[in-house]
Amino acid sequence: MQKNFNIERKAIITQARRIVIKVGSAVLASSGEGLDQARMEHLAAEIASIMANGREVILVSSGAIVAGLAKLGMTRTKGMPLSLKQAAAAIGQSSLMWMYEKAFGSHGRKVAQVLLTREDLSNRTRFLNARNTLHTLLEFGVVPIINENDTVSVDEIKFGDNDNLSGMVVHLVDADCLVVLSDIDGLYTADPKVRPTAELIPVVEKITAEMERGAGDAQSSEGTGGMRSKIMTAKKVGAYGVPMVIVNGKKQGVLQALFDGKEVGTLFLPKADKNRSRKHWIAYTACSTGRVVVDDGGREALVKKGKSLLPGGIVKADGNFKVGDCVSCIDLKGNEFARGLTKYSSDDLDRIKGLKTSEIERVLGHKDYDEVIHRDDLVIL
Repeated sequence: MQKNFNIERKAIITQARRIVIKVGSAVLASSGEGLDQARMEHLAAEIASIMANGREVILVSSGAIVAGLAKLGMTRTKGMPLSLKQAAAAIGQSSLMWMYEKAFGSHGRKVAQVLLTREDLSNRTRFLNARNTLHTLLEFGVVPIINENDTVSVDEIKFGDNDNLSGMVVHLVDADCLVVLSDIDGLYTADPKVRPTAELIPVVEKITAEMERGAGDAQSSEGTGGMRSKIMTAKKVGAYGVPMVIVNGKKQGVLQALFDGKEVGTLFLPKADKNRSRKHWIAYTACSTGRVVVDDGGREALVKKGKSLLPGGIVKADGNFKVGDCVSCIDLKGNEFARGLTKYSSDDLDRIKGLKTSEIERVLGHKDYDEVIHRDDLVIL
């Protein structure tokens, strides 16, 4: 049984043709200050080797802030103000790209800088524009190097960390696999830094609530993502039908070993019943601009019966949203259980909540739709 499972694992990885690789600051940072040039050169060499076998690679890379702080002669510190992070990113981004350009150039590969904010992907038109640009770069054999646009990002539009961003990029480019280069070998049964007897988990078939709670949020001085953010990213890309692997990016040759079919790191298996692209965008990429509180009957109709959300099941509308915006569906206990695109604005919804569909026109003077959120525009979380 185990042997067959190992064969399946090997097939999942080796058959992937379009790969998103995420590398964090903790991997790229040198033991002193700034970026580790030698490690970046090894990374470029391994990616070039992967591409030589007919694969496409999109690299999601941190490191701009680390490079910028080194130029400023500053020590990396936790809790630094956002303005300093933005300034450091502005200083360091050019250094990051120049090092990548030299590293990939020695292997005959061109690179392209792509800076994104959450707003770029939550807006459907900008999402599709970014997708078209990246697909064109891949057609020309260019390696897109994506980073969050830290210089202009603020709390409302930040991805949170590049683990989350890499998961969104998987959806953006329709990738076959996500590889996260971490400073640890993979997911363990416990924190190996605290418990030396902790064992590496080679395969995760399903992400459980217990696994989410047990994962640490500890942040290094270089990066922002802990193991929990990686698990949540695996959950998101798994919903899109894409596997994710965590491997130790500080170990030279780990990428080559992975795509040669060797058992390294932790593989998170995807869901068999994946979300369609548009529904995945609604669930994990679009920003929720408001909330609708749904009664128990309405919740049951959505979750158990696969129905659309009607005004009769709505208790309250919170926020200021317009037609077509993404809104969260909240149950009476305050839990978000679904998201969808609303066909009514918050003002109109406040007037028709709790009513039968036959009463909408009498109250509003018009009735464009019976449903507040059609089931085709709704995702159960």
